[in-house]
Amino acid sequence: MRADTTTQAGSPPAGSTAISHGHGHGGDGHLKAGLKNRHLSMIAIGGVIGAGLFVGSGAGIAATGPGILLSYTLAGVLVVLVMRMLGEMAAADPQSGSFSAYADRALGRWAGFTIGWLYWFFWVVVLAVEATAGAKILNSWMPGVPQWAFALIVMAVLTATNLGSVASYGEFEFWFAGIKVVAIAAFLVVGTLAVFGLLPGTDAVGTANLVGHGGFLPHGVGAVFTGMLTVVFAFMGSEIVTLAAGESEDPEKAVSKATNSVIWRIGIFYLGSILLVVTLLPWDSAAVKGSPYVAVLEHVGIPGAGRVMDVIVLTAVLSCLNSGMYTASRMAFSLGRRGDAPKAFATVTKRGVPRVAILSSVVFGFVAVFFNYTSPDTVFAFLLNSSGAVALFVWLVICFSQLRMRRILERECPERLTVRMWLYPYLTWAAIGMIGFVVAYMFTDADGRKQMYLSLVAAAIVLAASAVVGRRRRAAEVAPAS
Repeated sequence: MRADTTTQAGSPPAGSTAISHGHGHGGDGHLKAGLKNRHLSMIAIGGVIGAGLFVGSGAGIAATGPGILLSYTLAGVLVVLVMRMLGEMAAADPQSGSFSAYADRALGRWAGFTIGWLYWFFWVVVLAVEATAGAKILNSWMPGVPQWAFALIVMAVLTATNLGSVASYGEFEFWFAGIKVVAIAAFLVVGTLAVFGLLPGTDAVGTANLVGHGGFLPHGVGAVFTGMLTVVFAFMGSEIVTLAAGESEDPEKAVSKATNSVIWRIGIFYLGSILLVVTLLPWDSAAVKGSPYVAVLEHVGIPGAGRVMDVIVLTAVLSCLNSGMYTASRMAFSLGRRGDAPKAFATVTKRGVPRVAILSSVVFGFVAVFFNYTSPDTVFAFLLNSSGAVALFVWLVICFSQLRMRRILERECPERLTVRMWLYPYLTWAAIGMIGFVVAYMFTDADGRKQMYLSLVAAAIVLAASAVVGRRRRAAEVAPAS
């Protein structure tokens, strides 16, 4: 079919966006600018609302107590700073490879190669995690269908969606994110009414659960930082909008809007909802350790709360899967254009979709799903742990890239600095210090230490690969000259 023929993308000049902003086909080797403003807005909002918020937050509350609010605040401040730095670079130079492309230019080819492949690895492992999580929910509804079949169906449907066009990805994500936003908004309204005793059968709770049961910090100040380890990874996904912005009609405006809104998104969705949970229920109750949101809804008398939350969590899982495929494929596409991945990754269909990059990412995801069923405690545990600290590596690279890129942009094209990092370079260095502290603290935690060691092994392998690829590239450049 004509729509499936591919064209080879050549290497773009430094700083080019590799995006076709026309309304025609993307068959010129460029991605097509097919995302609308409403898509970008929902991708930005949905990026910070993952299944981890609805399910994983229970473990953080149980380990930290009401002080988990401080963990979310510290992690939230860090994400806001990192997103502002990334927003500065993305608004000035929208790229399908986002921070990997900026690291390439600011820190060197080795940095762009390493962080790009690590980020790709992170998201293809996430594909397996989310496909399995979605399959478990569907299997609980229809136990007659094996879990692996649901995982296969979910992956196949979303692969087809991503292969169609970037607009179909955006449309699916618009509705997935919309359901998550409506769910959180409804929870905030119901929870607030319950806190003040305005719902039938409820009384104003005051601060009894916040300061009772051992106090606000029942496990001490150190637990705040332990809680921060679980919270930090919940925010991974905030940066997706800067990759997606490149495929919108007005990337500079989209990035500026997304980075400015990250503060209220984290403040309302995370801090607001977690505050309601620890205010309405004792942090040490068994119900909170499971799904805190279900526990709150059942506590205030909402019928069928568990099933309602299952639907919402499934939506969050599908949203994460959809975005994971998109993000991994766009990073692979960008690596292909820069010569850091097979050239086939940089080909696009007539619709402007990087089909080879998508299918390659999905294949690895399917392999990971397979290992999740056959070797969950060995191979898959290694994959999971070795991608665990990638979020911190990505954020560190963003910080150091911004330090260099600001000077480059001020020298070469200051008019492109439409979004500026606050109090540069002081807040940039403060963010680097905060990330460094989290990395150091991970070594004091048993699970964190395992993740950090294995993630460093993965980083070392990719870094070694970058050296090999770089040597071959230089040899290829020298050969014609000689």
